[in-house]
Amino acid sequence: MQREFFGWRVVAGAFVLAVFGWGLGFYGPPVYLHAVREARHWSVLLVSTAVTVHFLVGAVVVANLPALYRRFGLPSVTKAGALLLGLGVLGWAVALEPWQLLTATLLSGAGWVAMGAAAVNAIIAPWFVQKRPAALSMAYNGASIGGVVFSPLWVAAIAWLGFPMAATTIGLAMIVVVWLLADRVFSCTPENTGQLPDGEHPGAPAVPTPSAAPALPGSLLWRDLRFLTLAAAMAFGLFAQIGLIAHLFSLLVPALGEQAAGILMGLATASAIAGRTLVGWLMPPGSDRRLIACASHIVQIAGSVALILAAGSDVVLLVAGVLLFGFGIGNTTSLPPLIAQVEFAKADVQRVVPSIVAIGQGTYAFAPAAFGAFRALSPAEATLVFVAAGVVQALAIVAFLGGRRCGRAVSSTSPDTGSRPTDPSPSRSSS
Repeated sequence: MQREFFGWRVVAGAFVLAVFGWGLGFYGPPVYLHAVREARHWSVLLVSTAVTVHFLVGAVVVANLPALYRRFGLPSVTKAGALLLGLGVLGWAVALEPWQLLTATLLSGAGWVAMGAAAVNAIIAPWFVQKRPAALSMAYNGASIGGVVFSPLWVAAIAWLGFPMAATTIGLAMIVVVWLLADRVFSCTPENTGQLPDGEHPGAPAVPTPSAAPALPGSLLWRDLRFLTLAAAMAFGLFAQIGLIAHLFSLLVPALGEQAAGILMGLATASAIAGRTLVGWLMPPGSDRRLIACASHIVQIAGSVALILAAGSDVVLLVAGVLLFGFGIGNTTSLPPLIAQVEFAKADVQRVVPSIVAIGQGTYAFAPAAFGAFRALSPAEATLVFVAAGVVQALAIVAFLGGRRCGRAVSSTSPDTGSRPTDPSPSRSSS
C-alpha cells in the first residue's frame, strides 16, 4: 500500500513557519515602530531607520541562505532563525538607547529571512516539481495569515501585557513551534523517506521539463533585459508596499484608534489573500503574467488615491484605500517568481528567484526610512506617503512593461514545464 505523500505535511509545516516569520518579521515592525515611539518618544526618522536596518540585514542574509543550508543544514538554519528573531523582537521591546534598538534589528533582520520567502521556497522545492506552484501558493498563504493574525494580536498583546512581556510570550511560542517543525518535518526529505517528488510512484517515468528559453550562465543573467526588468519591477513594488505598510498603522491611529487600526491592518492582509485567489481563478490560458502584475499594481494605485482623498479623516475612504492597496500585497511577492518560471530556463529559475528576492529586499529595506523622511518633510505627512506609494507603484508597472516583449516571446514558445503559465491551480488549491 502506497504511503501518504509526506510533501503535503511539509507544505503545512511551511505554512505555519510563514505565519510566524511574516507575523513577527514583516507585519510586526510597523507595530513595533509605533510602540517604540510611544514608549521612548524617539523621532519617526530614527525608528524608521531601525526598520530599514532590519530589512537590509535580512537582504544580506537571504542572499547567503543557500550557502548556509549547505554548511549547516536547513533544519539548523531554520532553528537559528527563529531564535534570532525572538531575541531581536525582545530587543526592540527593551531597548533604552538608540544603539540598543539598532543592535536588536541586526538579530531580528537576520532571523526572519530564515522563515521568509526564500526559506519557504527551499523547504518546498525538493518535494514538488509538477505541483510546485500549488504547493508554494498554499505555503505562502501562511504569510498572509500571519498578517491577519499578528497585526491585531501585537496591538492587543502590547496593550494588555506591555511590549517586553508580549515579545517574550509570542517569541517563546514561535521558537518552540519552529524547533518542533524543524526536527519532525523539515528534517525529512524525499530521499530519506523513500518517496519521490509530487508523490509519484517508484518506477514512474520522469516528467520532462524542457524549456525554450536559452540558458544564461554566469554574468549573462545580469545583462538579460527580462531579468533586469523583473528584478526592478519586484523591487519597486515591494519598496512601495513596505514603505507604506511600515507607517500605515501609525497614520491610521489618529482617525480610527489603535484597536480599529490594527484590525484594518489585518483586513488588508485578508484582502491580499482574496487578491491572490482571484488572480489565480481569473488568469486565462496563455495570459501574459506581466500584464496581470501591472493590473494588480493599478488596483494598489487606486488604493493610494483613496487614501489621499480620505485626508486622514474620511473613514470610508480610509477603509477602501487600505483594502484596495492590500489586494495586491500577495501578488507582488508571488507573481514575479511565476513570471520567472515561464521566461527562463529551468536551471536559471533556481538563480533568478533568489536573486530577485534578495534585490527586492535590499531595495525595500530603505523604504521605511525613506517614507519616514517624507513624513518629516510636511505637516501633511500622510499625503506625501500615499503619493510616494502611488508613484513607485507606477514605476513597477513601467518595469514590467519594459521586459514584456521578451517575456511574451519565451512564454508563447515554452512547452508545459510543470509550472504552467495557464494553470490557475495554485490559487484553487489555496482558496
